[in-house]
Amino acid sequence: MNSVKPAGRAGFGLSLKGRALRYLAAREHSRAELERKLSVHEETPGQLAQVLDELQAKDFINEARVVESVINRRASRYGAARVRHELQGKGLGAEAVASAMDSLKATELERAREVWRKKFDGPAFDAAGRAKQMRFLVARGFGGEVIRRVVSQVDED
Repeated sequence: MNSVKPAGRAGFGLSLKGRALRYLAAREHSRAELERKLSVHEETPGQLAQVLDELQAKDFINEARVVESVINRRASRYGAARVRHELQGKGLGAEAVASAMDSLKATELERAREVWRKKFDGPAFDAAGRAKQMRFLVARGFGGEVIRRVVSQVDED
């Protein structure tokens, strides 16, 4: 039953490979993500691994592209910690995540300042306002030292 039937609204009748390609057409997915999403549709043991091996051999699944995609979508709005968490959640290798973090750390302060500028009109006038700004940047995944420098306007141009 590997034939691809016309897809209904919910994707009924698609083969395992067809479902994987549909996910990959929407955005880059890691192998681990596809395994999680498609495991419920596996009809025989080993079928999913075979399909994913084939897609990986044809470079439809590519770890470097997944990392690049996440960084392009998230780095302008989030800190390195939040991006690292998302990459790890996608089941990517430790080396790929560490390499991505090295490139993000270099621009962390500038990115944090830009996120802060978009959200706030200027420096807070009291401790409560500074705390609010700090909580906002923490939630976005920026590090403590970067947050302190942004909120206190240290090294401002």
